[in-house]
Amino acid sequence: MDFYPIAIEKLIEEFAKLPGIGYKTAQRLTLHVLNLPQDEVRDFAKALVEARGTIKYCSICGNFTDKDPCSICGNPNRDKSTVCVVEQPKDIMSMEKVREFNGVYHVLHGTISPMAGRGPEQIKLRELIRRLNGEIKEIIVATNPNIEGEATAMYISKIVKPLGVKVTRIAHGIPVGGDLDYADEVTLSKALEGRREI
Repeated sequence: MDFYPIAIEKLIEEFAKLPGIGYKTAQRLTLHVLNLPQDEVRDFAKALVEARGTIKYCSICGNFTDKDPCSICGNPNRDKSTVCVVEQPKDIMSMEKVREFNGVYHVLHGTISPMAGRGPEQIKLRELIRRLNGEIKEIIVATNPNIEGEATAMYISKIVKPLGVKVTRIAHGIPVGGDLDYADEVTLSKALEGRREI
């Protein structure tokens, strides 16, 4: 086991709390930061404190923003009749990279997961239902294709369809450049379900 001064050990512990960062990576990040010039470390620390102090959730969609509403909800050119429902704010960034969707979003901040003790009350479903006024015509559910994501999608469909709003699910299947040889049965099944005419 490595023995560092207490300040270094504390910094390693803090980096290791970040998702996907194990002890070795935390150690490397700590040593990298310690080798930076003092002003770069100060700028890094200032950026962390500033981001944490100024970034909040959009009161409409739940995305990260520094102004309320966020730039997507506040954009008059976005189609407010179509709402794409995602699990986390990072999923909006993924969807926006595609440049195909011109609607607005709703962030659930999680999924339904009985195993983890998360029911519909623990995610932002009430807020989604409150948004359903006459203007919204379609909800596109873009949760991850895993058990929790599927359960959440089914639950949303069950509570939204009776309100007369169309509910669709993004297609899942074989990625571009993928090989059928490596696809599992569930992926192939979803790819067949999501097929379209060419």
